[in-house]
Amino acid sequence: MADSILPNIQIKVLVSYSPQDSAPHKGLWYFIYQVEIKNHGPEPARLITRHWQIANAEGTVSEVHGPGVVGKQPHILPGESFQYTSACPLDSPFGSMSGSYTMITDSGKIFEAPIPAFSLAQPHAIN
Repeated sequence: MADSILPNIQIKVLVSYSPQDSAPHKGLWYFIYQVEIKNHGPEPARLITRHWQIANAEGTVSEVHGPGVVGKQPHILPGESFQYTSACPLDSPFGSMSGSYTMITDSGKIFEAPIPAFSLAQPHAIN
């Protein structure tokens, strides 16, 4: 599990390998990740965009930018959280992800909430 807390925003990520969606013989490993974004601040904040950096076992990094997450731009009230599940296909049995969410408070302050690096690994792939 990865866990980060920026002043007021906490991001937790849990990852699992999905053998039923993977095809190692074709060079495809599939990982499911669950994200929880919690607002510990005094004012609501909206997630505007996401930025991911995805590294495979060879260290090749690809980047993903886009609006919101899973088709949403959640507005997270103080003391509340937003959870979603997504997936990452990878061309190696292990790698990592990290990134950030661009967020805006109701008063108009724009800030980056870092997503801590977390591992993507097929069980027993790293030893």
